[in-house]
Amino acid sequence: MSLSEKQLRYLRGRAHPLKPVIQVGQNGLTAGVCTETMRALADHELIKVRVQAADRAARDAVIAELVRQTASALVTRIGHTAVLFKPRAPLSRIPLPEG
Repeated sequence: MSLSEKQLRYLRGRAHPLKPVIQVGQNGLTAGVCTETMRALADHELIKVRVQAADRAARDAVIAELVRQTASALVTRIGHTAVLFKPRAPLSRIPLPEG
């Protein structure tokens, strides 16, 4: 999924007050975490994920794999927290601006 800079900025603003709903612990990315992330994306469309990994490379790898497995878009990543977006087809509750 490809989002424009205007759409990413809009989604970052919408995600700011959200609390993380998914936490990836020291066991890493398991099938259960992927399943729960897919369910949360289906319910909310825009979620925050918190990743507890020791170094930046490990966090980036876990986030990239989670985005790939859930077919979502990475809106932003700051520190241990990432924001994921996957619009619900055909009726999205989060209308994206054009462009």
